[in-house]
Amino acid sequence: MRQEEIQIHTEFIKLQDLLKFAGAVGTGGQAKELIQAGQVLVNGEVCTMRGKKLRPGDRAQVADQLVLTVR
Repeated sequence: MRQEEIQIHTEFIKLQDLLKFAGAVGTGGQAKELIQAGQVLVNGEVCTMRGKKLRPGDRAQVADQLVLTVR
């Protein structure tokens, strides 16, 4: 499983934007499908909200392949 830290310079980043920024998906449509299919965990729990606000310290896991930690 690949792990990455994503540095943000704002108060938060939306989940779908984090996935696009990290290169986990190519488009917002792909992010929407992945999230709505229950393939994304936020802080260990399934999250189906594309607009979920992630703040420094939060973690997103994509389909047992990639873990993103927001810094």
